[in-house]
Amino acid sequence: MRTIQLPLIMIALAAAMLSGCSSPAPPASAVPPVTATSAPAQTARPTAAVNVPVAAATLAPAAVADPPTRVSIAAIGIDVPIVPVGVEPDGLMELDPDPAIAGWYRYGPDPSTGQGNTVIAAHIDSPDYPIGPFASLRDVPAASEVVLETASGGQLRYAVESITYYPKAELPTATLFERSGPPALVLITCGGDFDSDTGHYSDNVVMIARPIP
Repeated sequence: MRTIQLPLIMIALAAAMLSGCSSPAPPASAVPPVTATSAPAQTARPTAAVNVPVAAATLAPAAVADPPTRVSIAAIGIDVPIVPVGVEPDGLMELDPDPAIAGWYRYGPDPSTGQGNTVIAAHIDSPDYPIGPFASLRDVPAASEVVLETASGGQLRYAVESITYYPKAELPTATLFERSGPPALVLITCGGDFDSDTGHYSDNVVMIARPIP
């Protein structure tokens, strides 16, 4: 793993030909489990009770998700719409084939949750599309403002904390897809050398930003 110290040195895109990049695989704990059915348990006979306390039977209202719909970084000219995504059959994070559209991992925290990481990823390029806006993530200056728009019409602002290159096999998915702890915005795309034999890039580029108070 090597961390890029910001501000970044401009790095030439290593893509002599356009190709899609593989998406990160969410950790097993972040993938929605399959619900299994079990045999009905024996019902216990009720026992007598005296002075049973009475309490309201209504449940607390469920939290309403507020999905992100657009992310922009004015310092580098990134302005990308976001769609909710899940998991592909091979276990990788589902992504829109168009690199100009980012995907929010809908099984993780949304920006309104107040804890954990909101994960958004996009391809760097694809055979059928031009190079995408997230190709510029590597060049985002330190402390740049990131604006996240949500479905409710809200705007949340973040400051870039770090940009790191990870070899794909070493991507810390459990940390990046964390559902608890301090809130953060995680943007992921591909980077590093392009392998024409496999059609993939060698690294993932990960930008982490923290909410601006």
